[in-house]
Amino acid sequence: MTRLMTAAAILLVAAAPALAQGPSAKVTDLAWMTGTYANDTLEENWATPKGGSMASLVRGYDGDGVTNMIELIVVEEEGDSLILRLKQWDPGMTERADFQVMDLIEIGERKVVFKNRGEGIPQLGYSLDGNTFTISIATPNRDIDIPLTRVNPH
Repeated sequence: MTRLMTAAAILLVAAAPALAQGPSAKVTDLAWMTGTYANDTLEENWATPKGGSMASLVRGYDGDGVTNMIELIVVEEEGDSLILRLKQWDPGMTERADFQVMDLIEIGERKVVFKNRGEGIPQLGYSLDGNTFTISIATPNRDIDIPLTRVNPH
């Protein structure tokens, strides 16, 4: 009986990462995000998925149009799911905080949601409806939707 319990415990510990993994997905499932989207205070530039990763350069602007934040987002395949890593800087590349690491928790036809493993933005989602790209941030106190419009290339 003791051997059986020990074997079951070892099997459970070995399987834990697979059990904790998010929905099955590849970065190519996010190809719909590719493009540039903007409003008066934010611009997101999503590169085409390639080589198991997808990246975005984000710029934030104040009311006078001056850059007040730079952000790098990388979505990578990890196991059979996706991981989002995010880092923000103030002007002059002064670090705002440590990297945030988020696990995929939901993926749909034109919607994706990630949940933070630690501190920072608790939950981050993206969706696309026509030319409106929406960033959805869920916090314990409130949900915030930031709509951006697709920008046509020059």
